[in-house]
Amino acid sequence: MEKVIKPMNGYLALFLSLVFIVVALFCFALSGESPVLVLPGILFLLTCFVIWKGLMIVQPNHSRVLSLFGKYVGSIKDNGMFFVNPFYASQKLSLRVQNMATPTLKVNDKMGNPVEIAAIVVWQVQDTYRAAYDVADYTAFVRMQSESAVRALTMRFAYDSIEDENASITLREGGDKIMELLCDELNERLATAGIVVTEARISHLAYAQEIAGAMLQRQQATAIVAARYKIVEGAVGMVELALEQLSKKDIVKLDEEKKATMVSNLMVVLCGEKGAQPVLNTGSLYQ
Repeated sequence: MEKVIKPMNGYLALFLSLVFIVVALFCFALSGESPVLVLPGILFLLTCFVIWKGLMIVQPNHSRVLSLFGKYVGSIKDNGMFFVNPFYASQKLSLRVQNMATPTLKVNDKMGNPVEIAAIVVWQVQDTYRAAYDVADYTAFVRMQSESAVRALTMRFAYDSIEDENASITLREGGDKIMELLCDELNERLATAGIVVTEARISHLAYAQEIAGAMLQRQQATAIVAARYKIVEGAVGMVELALEQLSKKDIVKLDEEKKATMVSNLMVVLCGEKGAQPVLNTGSLYQ
């Protein structure tokens, strides 16, 4: 478990070391008259070296994890100059927010289609003890677990609703929900290393090259069918309105056969892709 400590002010220790240097030089200067002062001068000089060995500078948004002969002592998270036990071993850890982009992965989605996917993960060290001692290399751990989480998320959902019509969430249309699920998955996996993920979003999403052409044709066909459905639905409404208005205003009396012919002609005009060519009939409908 992480233990945050606040060591002695380093500036005070530095000032004391300068005082000891002055005293040591004074002893060496008087050693010609009194050789007994040589030993105190050496001791003062050695004390200065010990103090300098214990001085430690911690940069902003950095930390030092301290241990003494293999035993964890504590972590320094404040920035500045400090004085610690000269025998402490220290390990530097950055507390800054970091970005990591996963490589583009090829994964089968829920429907078994190969998908290319990549993500951007924003993470930060929160527990320095776990980051330093619970994993061998916390940066490599973040990288590997991020790739694993992206693979797991992809296999849980379909690429889009065309593949799975009953899906409430898809990779392409999931939006904030997909990002939330990916962030939760990463936080659960990286908690072992004391890492917190603040944001995770998909940066690349596409069908794999071997099926991209076929899927594009399928999407185009689906879009065409949907557009045609809307066109036919609107055309039927317009034909119905036209027949209703003709009957209501008593403009012309139409029997069932004439109505059928009129409906057929209107549907051709309204649903056709090209402009209809008018045909002038000089006789009757039955000739």
